[in-house]
Amino acid sequence: MVEGRPRIVFVPYPAQGHITPMFHLAHAMHHQHGFQSILVNPNFIHNRLIASSSGATNDPDNHGVIYANIPDGLHDGESIDFFAISHAMENHMPCHLECLLKSFETVGGVSCVVVDLLASWAVGVAERCRIPVAGFWPAMLGTYRLISGVPDMICRGLIDKNGTPIQEGATSFIKGQPKLNPEELPWLIGSPSSRRSRFAFWLRTIDRCKSLGWLILNSFHGEEINTENLLSSPRIFRIGPLPTHSPTPTLWCEDGICIEWLDKQSPSSVVYVSFGSWVDPIGDDKVAELALGLEASEKPFLWVLSTAWRSGLPEGYLDRVKGRGMLVSWAPQREVLEHGAVGCYLMHCGWNSTIEAVERGKRLLCYPVAGDQFVNCTYIVDVWKVGVRLGKLERGEVEEGVKRLMDGCCGGEMMRRVLALKELMMGRHGRLGADAELNAFVDALANWTLDECVKLSCFSSL
Repeated sequence: MVEGRPRIVFVPYPAQGHITPMFHLAHAMHHQHGFQSILVNPNFIHNRLIASSSGATNDPDNHGVIYANIPDGLHDGESIDFFAISHAMENHMPCHLECLLKSFETVGGVSCVVVDLLASWAVGVAERCRIPVAGFWPAMLGTYRLISGVPDMICRGLIDKNGTPIQEGATSFIKGQPKLNPEELPWLIGSPSSRRSRFAFWLRTIDRCKSLGWLILNSFHGEEINTENLLSSPRIFRIGPLPTHSPTPTLWCEDGICIEWLDKQSPSSVVYVSFGSWVDPIGDDKVAELALGLEASEKPFLWVLSTAWRSGLPEGYLDRVKGRGMLVSWAPQREVLEHGAVGCYLMHCGWNSTIEAVERGKRLLCYPVAGDQFVNCTYIVDVWKVGVRLGKLERGEVEEGVKRLMDGCCGGEMMRRVLALKELMMGRHGRLGADAELNAFVDALANWTLDECVKLSCFSSL
């Protein structure tokens, strides 16, 4: 570690889609603003990061972000799902994070703890250590407004106290925002008891984050369609999407052979298919329908499909599509999306994947599965109009959707909108705005530190 730098500790929710943007923020704070950035993960995540990179991630000279790990109470072979992670965060990790923060007191302390809102357990830990806390939302402003608007939804009679929708049909749950179908709310995953538990998780998150004065958003100006009724607190800094030129930690070993395969394909001819890192299997029946739809499209495709999910593939499928289709367990997604052979991306509408696709000028074929993906899909299809939504994962609909994007008249018009959105996100004006927001957060942190020093000086002189 480089001593003498002000130190920031980053606490992401332990999943790939949260670690990636938090890492990019930590990287930017180190390289653009001179902070010593420390990314804290539970042991089960830390060990996978080290294993997937053969230990290179722990080299501070590699990317400027220091990795720290804390015990999580999870055991080898244990099923690690949302509920196991929640139990670890609530019952095992707080005391260990507190010990870590206090260990820095003799070497300059910690200037700030940046906490992923889904890891809200860490807010109270930092406050007990009297360290300023900033919240971090790894997704778009629209989903933050939906979650933070839960109390208002209950008051308006849109949902009950357990998060169950009361009204039928598509509804604008947040005034001025796109409509969602009731079953598309982020906490409605799994059985009724699972849904109640997930909703309780969000209520707990909302309550804990009331004290936050700052919220860093992994989104961009112009993302939302209506900013009316935005609360003045916390103060929001839209710093995204952060440039992804920095190395990105991954929990999986990537298969680089697919890049060689893409090199042999014609420009804009390949359908790239990936449903993200955390989504549970969509089921053998849907895997089979998707496989048959891709085959019927007669387009070359690159499909990220874990070997554990391949039991749903039709008999003889791999032999039939050999040469035209390639299946890999995990792909270097940024390299894939940058490749000129990729013409469209069939995706689950995760926010990181959405940003990466638009940043690289790809049209989107959308099949949201759970969580914030339905909100993201609504913006992709209805607001920005840079993608097409599949109503069902059936062979005919997959075939039609692929051909509509790759061959249809909408393709060229949609590509112009993709490039316009890319310019809004990543163009000169957008980047200057994002840099100014990050600078404003650093200034706010410096002013807070100065105010505290003044308070301590006045107290000690009494």
